[in-house]
Amino acid sequence: MAVRALRGATTVAADTPEQITERTQEMLLELLSQNELVVDDVISVLFTATEDIVSIFPAAAARGVGFGAVPLICAREIPVKGSTPLCLRVMLHVETTRDRDAIHHVYLHGAQGLRDDLPR
Repeated sequence: MAVRALRGATTVAADTPEQITERTQEMLLELLSQNELVVDDVISVLFTATEDIVSIFPAAAARGVGFGAVPLICAREIPVKGSTPLCLRVMLHVETTRDRDAIHHVYLHGAQGLRDDLPR
C-alpha cells in the first residue's frame, strides 16, 4: 500500500446548499469509482472553495455520502484574477496499491480542462 493524493474540481451553477451538496458528492463518488476505492481507503480530505461560495461547507456535503469518520477541512481558494468562478476543489489522501501514473483525477462541469496535464 502507498499513500497517494487524488485531485478533483467541479463548479456549481449557483451558490446554494443543494448545488454545493450535489456537486461535492458527485465529485467524491466519481473519484472513488474511477480509482476503485471505498471511503475506508481515504485518510483525509482538503476542500477549497472560491470566494463566491458561502452557503455551505463542502465537508458537510461529504458527510452525506459516508465521509463522517474521515478528517475533513475546508479552506478558501486564493482569488486569482481570471480564475474559474463558483469552483470547488478537493485533494484526497488515500491508501492504494495503484502506482502514481494509474491515479485518475476528476474535473467535472465548468472545471473540466483546469488540469489537462494530469493523468485521467
